[in-house]
Amino acid sequence: MASKSKKITRRDFITRSTLATAGLATMGPLTVASPKTRKKSVGANDRLNIAVIGIGGRGGSHINAFAKMDNVQVKTLCDIDERFFPDKVKMTEEIQGSRPGTETDLRRVLDDKSIDAISIATPNHWHALATIWACQAGKDVYLEKPGSHNIWEGRQMVEAARKYNRVVQHGTQIRSSAAIQEAIQHIRDGLLGEVYMARGLCFRWRGSIDKKPVKAPPKEVHYDLWLGPAQYEPYSENRVHYNWHWQWEYGNGDIGNQGVHQMDICRWGLGVDMPKRIVSMGDMFLWNDDKEVPNVINSSFLFPDAGEKGKMMVFDTRPWITNDEKGAKVGVIFYGSEGYMVIDSYSHYKTYLGRDEEPGPENEAGGDHYGNFIEAVRARNPHLLNADIYEGHLSSSLCHLGLIATQLNKNLEFDPDNEKVINDQAANDSIYMKREYREPFVIPDKV
Repeated sequence: MASKSKKITRRDFITRSTLATAGLATMGPLTVASPKTRKKSVGANDRLNIAVIGIGGRGGSHINAFAKMDNVQVKTLCDIDERFFPDKVKMTEEIQGSRPGTETDLRRVLDDKSIDAISIATPNHWHALATIWACQAGKDVYLEKPGSHNIWEGRQMVEAARKYNRVVQHGTQIRSSAAIQEAIQHIRDGLLGEVYMARGLCFRWRGSIDKKPVKAPPKEVHYDLWLGPAQYEPYSENRVHYNWHWQWEYGNGDIGNQGVHQMDICRWGLGVDMPKRIVSMGDMFLWNDDKEVPNVINSSFLFPDAGEKGKMMVFDTRPWITNDEKGAKVGVIFYGSEGYMVIDSYSHYKTYLGRDEEPGPENEAGGDHYGNFIEAVRARNPHLLNADIYEGHLSSSLCHLGLIATQLNKNLEFDPDNEKVINDQAANDSIYMKREYREPFVIPDKV
C-alpha cells in the first residue's frame, strides 16, 4: 500500500512509450494491497455483480452492455429519481433474466459486499466522490467521462485507485477501437512524418434549453442526493436532468461532455500529458436561455517540451449549423510533415499523404470498452485497461484548463508537475481547479 504521507506525483508515473498494442494506456505505479484489502482473483467462470449508478441517460447503455455479458449480473440500479426504476428494471430483467434491486442512495450500494464493481453515469459533479467512495469500499469502477469536474479531484481519484488497488476505467471508449489503435500506431511509426499539431472538433447540435422556473422537486426525486457535493441551488428542470451539462456547478459544457473524447485522442496521438500554456476564449451565442457555460469556445494548448520543437493542440467547440472538415464535425485531425490524418468518428480514420494529398491507410473497426473493463477486473490487472483513470485525469484536465482560461479571458501558464496555474490566484481558485464541497459530500485531502 502506498504511504499515506507521500503523494503520488506526476513524476512518479511511467514515461509514455509505444506498447505492443497502441491502445494500451501506460499507468502510474501500482501498489500491492494489504491482506485486509486484497481481493481474490476472479476467475472467468465467477459471476461479477455490477451496480449501475445513474440510469436515466448514459446509464441505459451501461445496463445494456453489462447485462448481456456472460457471468456478469447487473444486481442493483441506483438513481435519485425513482421514476426511472420501472422501465429500467424491466429492461434489465428482459436482457439478463434476473430482476435487479433498486436504491436511491449510492452509499447503501457501496455497503453491499456482494457488489464487485460499480458503473457510474451520474452528473459530472458526482463522478469523483462516487469513484473515491467506491475505491475505499473495495469496488472497481467504470466511470463515464469526463472523469472529474475539476483538476484537483481528478488527481484524488488517481490517488484512490492506486492506494486501494482498484481497477478504474475511464469512459473514453474510442481507446478500445481497433481502428483508432491502428491509427495511433501509424503516427508512432512515422506515417505522417513529424506530427506537430492536433486539432479537435466538437460541432454538435445544441439548441436552446429555454428558461425554466424554480419550483419544488417532484416527490420521486431525491434532490439533496442529486446535489451531493455541489452547493445548494433550488430545483429546476433545467438542472435535473441532462441540462446540468451547461451549468457551472454540475457540468463542463460540451468541451467536457463531448470534447473530452477528442481531447483524449489528440493527447494520445501527440504523446503528451499536460500543457504549459493555455489560450482560450469563448462566449454564449445564439440563445438566451439557462445555459451558463459558453457554447462557442476556441482553445489552444502548447506542449513545449514534447519532441524536439514542442507540439500544439487546438480545440473548437460550437453549437449549431456548421461546415465539416474533411468529413469530420466531431473528430480529430493530426498534422505532420508528410501528411495528415482525419479521425471522423469513434471507429474510423483516413489519411492523406504528401502535397497532393494522396489517400493513405484507412480503416473502420470498433471495440468493446466495457468488455475491456471486465477483462481487467477478472485478471485483477489495471494494466490491461485501455483507458486507465490516470489517462482520464489528464484528458479531463485539458477540458478544465480550457474552461478556466475562457472564464477568466486570459492566457494561463501551467505547472504540470504541481498541477497549478503559475502566479494566478484567480485561476487556482476556479471551480474547475478545486471546488468547495457541501457536507457530508466532501472529498478529503487524503483519500
